[in-house]
Amino acid sequence: MMAVRSGEVLRNLAFYPAFYLGTLFFVLLSFPASLFGRAALLRVAKNWSLYHRNCVTGLLGIRIAVEGDLPNEGAFIVVKHESFFEAIDMPNLLPDPAIFAKAELLRIPGWGWVAATYGLIPVERTEGAKALRQMIAAARERLADGRPLVIFPEGTRVPHGQQPPLRSGFAALYKLLGLPVVPVAIDSGPLYHHGWKRKGTITIRAGAPIPTGLPRAEIEARVHAAINALNMDSK
Repeated sequence: MMAVRSGEVLRNLAFYPAFYLGTLFFVLLSFPASLFGRAALLRVAKNWSLYHRNCVTGLLGIRIAVEGDLPNEGAFIVVKHESFFEAIDMPNLLPDPAIFAKAELLRIPGWGWVAATYGLIPVERTEGAKALRQMIAAARERLADGRPLVIFPEGTRVPHGQQPPLRSGFAALYKLLGLPVVPVAIDSGPLYHHGWKRKGTITIRAGAPIPTGLPRAEIEARVHAAINALNMDSK
């Protein structure tokens, strides 16, 4: 028991300085890169995501298992959100994903400008129809560039084992975008969510595409079940 505990201590002590010092480097690099346009910034984001994945697997000893087929473009990808792992890993999993994110993040001085240049889609939760129109317009621009759309429909990180209802905005986006939905389940919470990270396997499971045109109750029920497919056990 003590040997396992010592191993976890060493893995965490190696991971945190390596990842956060590396992140500082990529953050500083992102500012000059953004001056050269979105393509340069997308490369920085992808390399940061890949660096994080290498720290997770190489230093923490976490294995990543991907099941099912993730689309390259022209799809609305709906992801369970248990930890920061999946948010950071998205540019590594998908080609230049355009992610719906809280508008407050884009108001952070400096970083917000970089995030906007990258192509995050701001989610204004208090402005109703106006905000929805702006999100749809931004989403269609990203789709025209061949980028897949990604949303965390629960709106925030959810502890493993909990299955809250989806935020109401998801159904409206589904209806107006007219895209098939690819639900993605993930069980990162038990290993990665807490400050003390554990060795094990994080599974990312892409479900079967869900077609367009379904009633709100049906699309929400099907997505809810699919993204929680790995959420039944406590690990």
